[in-house]
Amino acid sequence: MSQSNPTSNANVPVSEVYWSLVAKADKKFSKIRDLPYYERNRYDTYFYKVFKVYTQLWKFQQENRHKLVEAGLKRWEIGDIASRIGQLYFGQYMRTSEASYLSESYIFYEAVLTREYFKDGILQDLNLANKQLRFFARFLTVCLVMNRREMVYQLVNQLKMLVADCKRTFQDTDFKEWKLVIQEITKFLKVDTTSMNVRPLRYSLTLDLHPDSLPLVVNAKRKLKLGDAILCSYHPNEVKFSELTLDNFRMLQCLEWEPSGSFYKVSGTASTGGQGVSYSQEISDPTLPPNPRKAVLYRPSITHFLAVLATVCEELPSDGVLLLYLSAPEYTLNNVQPCDDTTKFSEINIMNCSGYHSGGINLGAKGNGGLNLIYPCDLLPFIRKPLFLVIDSGNSNAFKALSTAVKGEPVAMLLSPSCSSPIHGAIDPHQPSGSQFTSFLTAPLQAFLNLLGFSGSDIQMDQLNKAEKVLSASLNLWGEILASSDALHPVWAQMLGDPFLRRLLLRFIFCRAVLALYAPTFNKKGYLPDCSPALPDSVLPTTHSSITAVQQLADIFETASMFNMSEGFNATL
Repeated sequence: MSQSNPTSNANVPVSEVYWSLVAKADKKFSKIRDLPYYERNRYDTYFYKVFKVYTQLWKFQQENRHKLVEAGLKRWEIGDIASRIGQLYFGQYMRTSEASYLSESYIFYEAVLTREYFKDGILQDLNLANKQLRFFARFLTVCLVMNRREMVYQLVNQLKMLVADCKRTFQDTDFKEWKLVIQEITKFLKVDTTSMNVRPLRYSLTLDLHPDSLPLVVNAKRKLKLGDAILCSYHPNEVKFSELTLDNFRMLQCLEWEPSGSFYKVSGTASTGGQGVSYSQEISDPTLPPNPRKAVLYRPSITHFLAVLATVCEELPSDGVLLLYLSAPEYTLNNVQPCDDTTKFSEINIMNCSGYHSGGINLGAKGNGGLNLIYPCDLLPFIRKPLFLVIDSGNSNAFKALSTAVKGEPVAMLLSPSCSSPIHGAIDPHQPSGSQFTSFLTAPLQAFLNLLGFSGSDIQMDQLNKAEKVLSASLNLWGEILASSDALHPVWAQMLGDPFLRRLLLRFIFCRAVLALYAPTFNKKGYLPDCSPALPDSVLPTTHSSITAVQQLADIFETASMFNMSEGFNATL
């Protein structure tokens, strides 16, 4: 039998050829599933080999369906192949961020759902029931990332019904794991409401400035663009689904392009819910640049994190910036003082300075011997490449020690407040709903409304539209101020031409202005975010542009009393 043509030997029964292909595909699938992320080149090469086998297998069963059914092929076995192909596509999307892979994954998963491949005999076979349950969980993740909320709710309802049926049918089996899955997705959907979003999280050329229309940065000596991103998020009792935390979920979308018009088709009342829609055309817009490549890590050990970081830095193009996003609780050593800003460093004492070890963040559960702890000093070898650092942690200021390094590129840093601001009117002012700082960076209007205690039912659509226009105008004004400022640090100047990095920076300015003027946190430095290098004074919260932006938004929602708009307060940041 020729490897390129499984039907070349007419003497071999069709069923035997088919099962030989299935065994070959299963073997290759298990290998690619276990490949670590940091072996990216090896994974890309192997993906095409695995995909070639599954394409061959899928085509063979289509061409020989009648003979294979006569030989005993079951419908669930066809569905299993389609589900595996959907897994392959989604895994490749998560490693490359190419939207076409996400689209193809959806198409195969939807085919499994609509053709009910796993339905026959599902309550007579526990293994088949588990296949259907795992299929629902995987398809849910794809739909979440694609913003197919109608399909998400449909899948959640089917998952609940199937778990209930399985509990009644297989009484000797504990389905506690699947009850936890249902609890996770229910909590996730409750917190990640889209009712206050009048724009997608992704970068929309319909609503955001086109990259060709960004104002010229007068102080830029070179122009860099976002090439790669590493996203890590972990908090005890955090909102997540499977291994996708809410913070990573929001940041992942924030660093991608929104296919033109698809958000409105999906979010509007006339959405078809999946019937007759070409998802490949919707999610794959040929007019858009490729998405920046992202690595989404869940509770990585420090060795795994560093291996991924080293791989990404090694492959970063000469004009590329690496965005490193870390959202995790703080970890502070006792009796260690941070470096003084005036300390003079040398190559000899730089690693001995207490500032690099004064505290870190914990990307995993406690009690594991520090395997998930990341300190500022861990990042020192990687600042030889342009680095855009977003730290969302109570200990974020510890990473300012990196700004004193004598070697490498100056690091651009956006640092969260030490404490989250209390939510107005909340019984629990710090209720878990994802990070406040991350929310401001990814969905700033929704973060503003959440801070003031609003829910979707409290707000009229015309209010949201007015507020969105005010916010967009303010962000664009700050962008123009920075682009024309002689005081803008070269680190920010060289990154301001990238639409994704620019948008994060401008939303940081908005976040800082809101929290500085918010009455419960007024004049309290611990509740304010920070950045390094410092931004020009022309965008401080005390400026007319910042106060006007917050004032106009507060007036729209009749919440001016929740802010202190006095100019000239102590805004030393």
